Amino acid sequence: MLIKLGAVIAALLMISGAAAAADLTDPQIAHIAYTAGVIDINAANLALKKSKNAEVRAFAENMVADHTAVNDQALALLKKLNVAPEDNDTSKALVAGAAAKAAELGALNGAAFDKAYVANEVAYHKTVNGALEGTLIPATSNAELKALLQTGLKIFQGHQQHAEHLAMTVK
Repeated sequence: MLIKLGAVIAALLMISGAAAAADLTDPQIAHIAYTAGVIDINAANLALKKSKNAEVRAFAENMVADHTAVNDQALALLKKLNVAPEDNDTSKALVAGAAAKAAELGALNGAAFDKAYVANEVAYHKTVNGALEGTLIPATSNAELKALLQTGLKIFQGHQQHAEHLAMTVK
């Protein structure tokens, strides 16, 4: 079920090396983080359309609310700094991987969908959190952007824990 997640993980791992991180600019980092948030919002919206499980739906609603709030803060900060996010190879790979994963999830229904969605959320948050903590935050130059990413990381670590707990209950 997690076959297409490999593309997303590969995209995030592209930035895991010190040399790759040194090559990223703050506008590129902002775009990667924003894109990762949009991907999770889209996955959550799919869950809201397909799932009948109250716990899965509540989790998805939380994903939409939290990722939207962080992305809105990121856009406001970039506007304040008069900086435009820059698309890059990593953000493009994230979008491509997410489209494939959405198609895979979209073909599932009922408990199979719920289980696959939650498993994807565990793996996705683990990967994104690792990229934020190990690469994106250390490579960020602007103190305000770094602080926003650190705040987002704390929120998203909570998402990972929530998803891990949910994975134990969704059958």
